[in-house]
Amino acid sequence: MLEDRTTTAPSPMEWPAAYPQGYAVVDVETTGLARDDRIVSAAVYRLDGRGEVEDHWYTLVNPERDPGPVWIHGLTSEALEGAPLFRDVAGEFAERLAGRVLVAHNAVFDWQMIAREYARAEREAPVRQRLCTIALSKELRLPLPNHKLESLAAHFGVVQQRAHHALDDARVLAEAFRPSLRAAAAGGVRLPLHECRPLTEWQDRPVPRIGRQASGPGDHGAGGYRPGSWRPSRKRPACPYPNPGRYEPGERLKQGMRVAFSGDTSVERELLEDRATEAGLHVATSLSRLTSLLVTNDPDSGTSKVVKARQYGTPVVDEAAFGQLLGDVEPASRG
Repeated sequence: MLEDRTTTAPSPMEWPAAYPQGYAVVDVETTGLARDDRIVSAAVYRLDGRGEVEDHWYTLVNPERDPGPVWIHGLTSEALEGAPLFRDVAGEFAERLAGRVLVAHNAVFDWQMIAREYARAEREAPVRQRLCTIALSKELRLPLPNHKLESLAAHFGVVQQRAHHALDDARVLAEAFRPSLRAAAAGGVRLPLHECRPLTEWQDRPVPRIGRQASGPGDHGAGGYRPGSWRPSRKRPACPYPNPGRYEPGERLKQGMRVAFSGDTSVERELLEDRATEAGLHVATSLSRLTSLLVTNDPDSGTSKVVKARQYGTPVVDEAAFGQLLGDVEPASRG
């Protein structure tokens, strides 16, 4: 049983009336981070308003394409061949989300993947608000070494059994969220809730279908994926857009902006960089006066990039904020 190291639960009269009445703690494993990537498994732990577990649910999902980074989620084409399509589980998934706040670690990513799947199925996910546990841990000022799920779990004494397995990740997050929620309630902390806007239209681009992976340089046989082989090449093409300058806080990112990363990220760094590249950003390996934005979860660290960002006045955002910005990147100017 999880030991609550933070605080005891408030009495019924002390619990904030404005807090949500229920939560859906979600984790999805995917074929990647890009706009056209798909969900390969999903799990939901339903919690009541005080963070107590009501039930849980898990499903594999046939992504109708290559499964992507098998070395991360462990789900091969063979394992997914007989799994239901997302549209076949969309109703059951929706029942577990309805009327609840979606809770996830780097929640903007999970929400975007879910919203896109529902748009493909010509349906709408019944989610109106989301809560990111990275943002909540910052509000609570938890003394974490980084913002990975494993660090949050270790802080609350939660033992992870199968990292990157949707059901176990959702369980771990649910157990870590409960004491976080109680600490927030006891301290009168306003929960970092964000609006979820469902997609209403979708158009897919052609992608390799499941069971039909193409062989290429560095492949280890049909269907055999290793780090570095699930995308055509790790060498990214040059950004085709001119650098429009620095990011202005509160504004949108613009295609062509130079983005640098520093420190640990909750999402695999290469996948996060791939997603930035696919959005039309220039991923820089170093920081200079031309860098538009630095992404780091530890702005107080003494890394060379953070130090240079301070010297140059380069704007800095964390991973969760960057994920939100990636959802609405402004196209490059024409002409």
